[in-house]
Amino acid sequence: MAKTEFNLEGLSTPLLADACMRVGVALRLAPPGLRPVAAGMRVAGRVLPVRHYGSVDVFIEAMTNAQLGDVLVIDNGGRPDEGCIGDLATLEARASGLAGIVVWGSHRDTPELVEIGFPVFSYGAYPAGPRRLDPPGADVLSWARFESFDVSQADFVLADDDGAIFVPSSRAVEVLDAARSIHWTEREQAERIKAGDTLRRQLKFDEYLRRREADPDYGFRQHLRALGGAIEE
Repeated sequence: MAKTEFNLEGLSTPLLADACMRVGVALRLAPPGLRPVAAGMRVAGRVLPVRHYGSVDVFIEAMTNAQLGDVLVIDNGGRPDEGCIGDLATLEARASGLAGIVVWGSHRDTPELVEIGFPVFSYGAYPAGPRRLDPPGADVLSWARFESFDVSQADFVLADDDGAIFVPSSRAVEVLDAARSIHWTEREQAERIKAGDTLRRQLKFDEYLRRREADPDYGFRQHLRALGGAIEE
């Protein structure tokens, strides 16, 4: 099984969000409320999309086409009233070489999922599985929706305690390079604050206030970029 991956070591969803804004990539963030089944879980990889229609067989079919390190991204319409993924499908995902599961919807079997330790992200738990069986459609393995946007195998996803972000693979290198630059700038700033050099002094905040008073159109982001600092994008 081939493996498709990007080096996201040390990066987070906030860093990637800032990087997308810096380089002009549209922000595609999972709606608020997405959480891992256990704190501290993290997953990154190519999107393996699937649209759930009520039967677990669609997940198993998606896994037969997976590449090592893919992340199963399940579109269940954000439904809170059915746990569409549980322990058996999660074990199968791990056995298939996937890196994790991200669900626009709910999961069940929480204690078992925590024990398994495989990264699963959803919008909460619900004890009952699906009680419906909708027509599957011909392209349920081609794309998945996350509220207001679609994702496909042309995207990669990073999910952590802050949520999930989807980035086009074609812009991955650009976004990740920007994220690393922001990361190192912020770490340097943090160390200087700990050493007593306040952020106000580092960012010449008094100078910014004077310039803004003289020119109300002078914004803080403009000021930051002129200095090479980072705190927001």
